[in-house]
Amino acid sequence: MDATALARQLLGPIPAHVTLGLEVVRAADGAAEVAAEVPEALTNVIGSLHSSGLITLVDAAGLAALVAAVEDPDGFAGVVPLGAAAELRFLAPARGRLVASCRLEDEALAAVRALYAGRAAKARVGTEAEIHDGTGAVVCAGRFGWSLRRR
Repeated sequence: MDATALARQLLGPIPAHVTLGLEVVRAADGAAEVAAEVPEALTNVIGSLHSSGLITLVDAAGLAALVAAVEDPDGFAGVVPLGAAAELRFLAPARGRLVASCRLEDEALAAVRALYAGRAAKARVGTEAEIHDGTGAVVCAGRFGWSLRRR
């Protein structure tokens, strides 16, 4: 199912996403892409996106991929996703338009779909995202550990 509109609705109002100018590009079938143009106000001493902006992109790509796992429009209703752990690897300066992508692995996809369908009370999954710059170079990679449950 294409959950891009749902991901935009859920991720759009998050203050860190607003500050960064985050855009959900697509979210479907357990995969997602989010993007942002690096704002000068969020750069570090070398003109690269500050680590707080990079973790925002990794987090948002993972969260959008989790939303993208829904099989019906109401599947995410009442679900509370909480980040439990994070790791970043800085590979190159992050400048210009950045795109973060994440695809759930089969095991994670099955676990969250069981939660969304009501066959499980909670799910613990990991997401991995890569951030590419306008040349296609990977500038950062990261992992997020998630705990999801229904309210």
